Amino acid sequence: MVRAPWGPQAGKGRTVVVTGASGGVGRAAARAFAARGDRVALLARGREGLAAAADDVQRAGGEALVVSVDMADAQAVEDAAQKVADAFGRIDVWVNNAFAGVFAPFTDITPDEFRRVTEVTYLGYVFGTRAALRHMLPRNRGTIVQVGSALAYRGVPLQSAYCGAKHAIQGFNESLRCELLHSGSRVRTTMVQLPAVNTPQFEWVLNRMPGRARPVAPVYQPEVAARAIVHAAGHGRRREYWVGGSTAATLVANAVAPAFLDRYLARSGFDAQQEASAAGGNGGPGNLWSPADGPHGHDFGAHGRFDGEAMDGDPQEWVSRNRGRVGAGLLAAAGVGAAVTAGLRRRGHG
Repeated sequence: MVRAPWGPQAGKGRTVVVTGASGGVGRAAARAFAARGDRVALLARGREGLAAAADDVQRAGGEALVVSVDMADAQAVEDAAQKVADAFGRIDVWVNNAFAGVFAPFTDITPDEFRRVTEVTYLGYVFGTRAALRHMLPRNRGTIVQVGSALAYRGVPLQSAYCGAKHAIQGFNESLRCELLHSGSRVRTTMVQLPAVNTPQFEWVLNRMPGRARPVAPVYQPEVAARAIVHAAGHGRRREYWVGGSTAATLVANAVAPAFLDRYLARSGFDAQQEASAAGGNGGPGNLWSPADGPHGHDFGAHGRFDGEAMDGDPQEWVSRNRGRVGAGLLAAAGVGAAVTAGLRRRGHG
């Protein structure tokens, strides 16, 4: 446990739980919450990554609590949530983000591997949500953020277990959201659909392909995702946020022409997700059965190896966070246009 000077009942900031906080998007989100002055509970398996994430949180101005937990273990997740509540007094925001993956054709993934990906990436969200609700519902407040992906709507080749889990999270979250609305609860749940992000994920997946795993361009920095997650945590009434123009384009195209995308991804999806010059798989330790930093003593951080191409922002990011302003602006523009048109017509008739 790593703690900063002030106590659990202090009024500064919220209490935020981030799962998968040792690296990638979770690590960037933890820093972003800390920069607001929030108390951040860091849940993951990796010891080196968790210790470094706690240092990040404290340097950013937050208070850190480290809890080592396997999100596939329901009781362990419940115990972790209780530790957070005992230390900080409450849980205001819970961010589900932990994942595991196998990068291979479906027929090359063993039943145990597929089950493990599902247990971490899908059931980990279910167990995390259940633990969060146990603490939020009695207080009748709180926000649960499910970190999703464009792959929650659009499956791609070589990631059948991961895509299946993300689709499952989507359905689970929609069902839960309806139940909370039905009961009149002030507890909110929302989902943030991400694009390809420059994280260590592509070093961690178990890779059975000849090339090194990589995200499909365009690639965004994890701080882009972190900003969206922090915004969603404060605006939980919104059911969903799309991050990145590529996410918006993918989801719209899949809604309009899914069969076309099937054929397109069948042709391009294998090569687009591999670096042809890097033979022999990813060469990394993988995180399917144990934390990637476990025996290696290495902190992977938030960024992957794609800093040279990753983007720091995107117009869609701003549009997603400011949908109300955009809608009001469009209505205002339409009103001005209608007034101008009416004026021209009157002059024409004068």
